[in-house]
Amino acid sequence: MTDFKHVTKKIRRTDGELIVTGRAQYTVDIELPGMLYAKILRSPYPHARIKDIKTEKAEEIEGVKMVVKGRDIGYRRFSFIDTPAYPADETPLAVEKVRFIGEGVAAVAAVTEKIAIKALALIEVEYEELPAVFDPEEALQDGAPAIHEAIEPNTTTAWEDFGVPRKSRPYRVVNNISNKTLIEYGDAEKAFKEADYIREDRFVIPATSHVAMEPHVAVASYQPTGKLDVWLTHMGYEHKRFWLAKLLDIPISRVRVHKTYVGGAFGGKISFFPYEFIAAYLSKLTLRPVKITLSRDEVFSVCPPSRRMIITVKTGVKREGRITAQHVKVIDDVGAYRSSSPTAMYLAHVFRNPIYDIPNVRHEAYGVYTNKLSTLAKRGHGLPQMSFAIESHLDMICEGLGLDRVEMRLKNFRKKGDILPNGDTLRSYALPECLKQAVEKIGWKEKYGRKKFRGLGIGTASMFSGGHNFPFASAAMVRLNHDGRVILYTGQTEFGNGVDTVMAQIVAEVLNCNIDDVIVHSGDSEVCPHDIGNWLSAGVFISGKAVMMAAIDLKEQMLTYAEEGLRTPTDHLEMVEGWIVSRSDKTKRVSFSDVSKYAIQKAGGDPLIGKGYSKCVPEVYFWKGEFNKMASLFSGKGRFTEAYGLAAATAEVEVNPETGEVKILEIVVADDCGTPINVTFVEGQILSQAVMGIGDVLFEEVAMKNGMVRNPNLLEYKIPTATDIPKIISIIVDSYEPRGPFGAKEVGETARAAVMAALANAICNAIGARLYTLPMTPDRVQQAILETERK
Repeated sequence: MTDFKHVTKKIRRTDGELIVTGRAQYTVDIELPGMLYAKILRSPYPHARIKDIKTEKAEEIEGVKMVVKGRDIGYRRFSFIDTPAYPADETPLAVEKVRFIGEGVAAVAAVTEKIAIKALALIEVEYEELPAVFDPEEALQDGAPAIHEAIEPNTTTAWEDFGVPRKSRPYRVVNNISNKTLIEYGDAEKAFKEADYIREDRFVIPATSHVAMEPHVAVASYQPTGKLDVWLTHMGYEHKRFWLAKLLDIPISRVRVHKTYVGGAFGGKISFFPYEFIAAYLSKLTLRPVKITLSRDEVFSVCPPSRRMIITVKTGVKREGRITAQHVKVIDDVGAYRSSSPTAMYLAHVFRNPIYDIPNVRHEAYGVYTNKLSTLAKRGHGLPQMSFAIESHLDMICEGLGLDRVEMRLKNFRKKGDILPNGDTLRSYALPECLKQAVEKIGWKEKYGRKKFRGLGIGTASMFSGGHNFPFASAAMVRLNHDGRVILYTGQTEFGNGVDTVMAQIVAEVLNCNIDDVIVHSGDSEVCPHDIGNWLSAGVFISGKAVMMAAIDLKEQMLTYAEEGLRTPTDHLEMVEGWIVSRSDKTKRVSFSDVSKYAIQKAGGDPLIGKGYSKCVPEVYFWKGEFNKMASLFSGKGRFTEAYGLAAATAEVEVNPETGEVKILEIVVADDCGTPINVTFVEGQILSQAVMGIGDVLFEEVAMKNGMVRNPNLLEYKIPTATDIPKIISIIVDSYEPRGPFGAKEVGETARAAVMAALANAICNAIGARLYTLPMTPDRVQQAILETERK
């Protein structure tokens, strides 16, 4: 690592005291004068037509200020993906029919939450039950109940609003298919014929919940002036205010998303949610602030969990272990609404592409509607599911051919400098080194196959560093104060990731000042410039680069004025802890504070504001009919990202053959995140993902029966506790990414998927049998052991 003052250091959080003393304000803490509290009436049926809703009794209750139904709001559709090919399919409240248990049909705003709940009980809804379908493979069959028939756009799509000059068109749903992806390169059919060994396996991965500490909350306050103020649990304000403005038909400049701390997200607070619109809509009707706080039961039952996938993998291999062909088929059980499925089905391929160099590929994927709650991204968005399937599959190939699991992977890894089939370049790539270090640290050669019911496993993963999605770029401003301190304005959102501290480190490194002299103002859409948000793993890579460029811009301006004041060329000057000093004569110096005063007095009042910006993929654009290298979610063609984070994990487990219980002995994660800005935060990201991966493999599943979530609370939905967490070793492999700020790139999503695959392979290695679904609970493990013994 280069010798930095602030970057690559273990600097503690600048806002740590606010958080641990309870002074940090979360959305759940917001209380405003005259506030109303709203609750949503939800459907008890998975599929039913709404024949009538009677609200008169609810409206008569003292303290009830407004009751709305789906037909009052109408077909104001929204979705995470809203393109001319895939127009939005969801409404804030069901209008004509409900499509999953828990879908909202009416909402009440009252002076207390207790009164609102009482009023919900008095709303009478007449339903006509319809046949339902819960299995995606059954939903694909001819004659299955049609969850959607045709989705008729009644306005422009989001991508038209962003500037794509393609008109929306109706989407005709056939066999409940919500979306398709088909990515092909090479000649897979020919390569399979020439392969020495072919294997095909099928894997089933259930949904898991995000389990953020803070529930989903929205506060909205609509003013008579036409301005809307909102406080949200979110991961990026641009996406939220776009949909609020569009659905309420108000200018986006009239929507202000205020800064609040967010108590965890993990992808579960990316999208726009019905309750957010309902809070704003009720506030507009009543001209009073409205707050909606979802209960933990509601979060589990109606907020989208991670994606449910059925993955079939077929791979052709030469005898020495070189992969020559692969055919992947994914069925994505999207639930009642499409949500982010087109993106996830594309990413399911893209996230594996930087890992293995496979010359002939066919990746086909289908989003399928079912009568269940929809699904969404969760720390990987298709990557964890694919890593589990592919890495399990590769282990079985190694077993079938008698290949060393480590050497086989190293033989098939890509190389630094490789250009991927879509045009992305691997400018930084340390995955081989990650695997070598993870294998060595866990003692692979010494331990593998030495003890019965002890197992070792490997997993790999990759993740982008921002993608070409709205708002496509980030900007930042750094302003010099009169006292010599600087204020950074960034749209980044703080949800436990320490982003304010990281951005302050970047500014302090550029200006060579104390980190305490950097004041961060983040997450306020009215004060801060546009920002990609802290999702798409774009936070440090895109927004951090914008912050770096803004600080450099300010630095250049300050040096120019210092040159005038000190009569010393700028290339002879340096910044040192709040001073600009001559390198050759240390007595010639001027403070940051005096530079500010100089600019005002001698340069016409120049406020000294640095501006910076960074685009996810600079060469990709669309403008008035021009398109350049845009990624296609269907074909996979076009540029996607500038850098990929990578990780390799190894795990050692011990299985009790009598009970099927798994004891994790050790996990090692080696992560190629470029150059770490804050080593402590990077280690925290790696460790937290490892813990999440433990939950994915051993415990977690959103259990459903006939469309109903059966474990909607933290008593029945088990997550890892302190007693379940083993020794976890994190290794940071610094590959230096030339396009990132100070060489940094993604670190927040790769390790989870790598750990999942490593643990699954370790368990199967220990018991000598393969499990094709998650979680690997004691009963499933024991059953696999018994079946192996019978054979």
